[in-house]
Amino acid sequence: QVQLVESGGGLVQAGGSLILSCAASGRTFSSYAMGWFRQAPGKEREFVAAIGWSSSNTPYANTAKGRFTISRDNAKNTMYLRMNSLEPEDTAVYYCAARASVTPSTSANDYNYWGRGTQVTVSS
Repeated sequence: QVQLVESGGGLVQAGGSLILSCAASGRTFSSYAMGWFRQAPGKEREFVAAIGWSSSNTPYANTAKGRFTISRDNAKNTMYLRMNSLEPEDTAVYYCAARASVTPSTSANDYNYWGRGTQVTVSS
């Protein structure tokens, strides 16, 4: 089992920045690929970014490219998502997920464990 807890969400003005964290406990963190997904009200959950065990493979959604940066610290069992130039359209609950593979995936169906999410609200 892997337990995931997100933090760092909040209310920010358009153009601002936030750093989300995902703390993992349980099995060996470095054995898992990790991902960030988000879900806005009335919309389906969508992929944001993912990272492999070695941090060398980091796919991003087109909406995140150039603005968001995913990273991980295997020594701290923690993954991060730095979000810059936030827009009201980024408002959503952000979830972290762990996949029992070293290879990241952009599909939510490929992830085995999920956190409860952290709310990000961007005001215009």
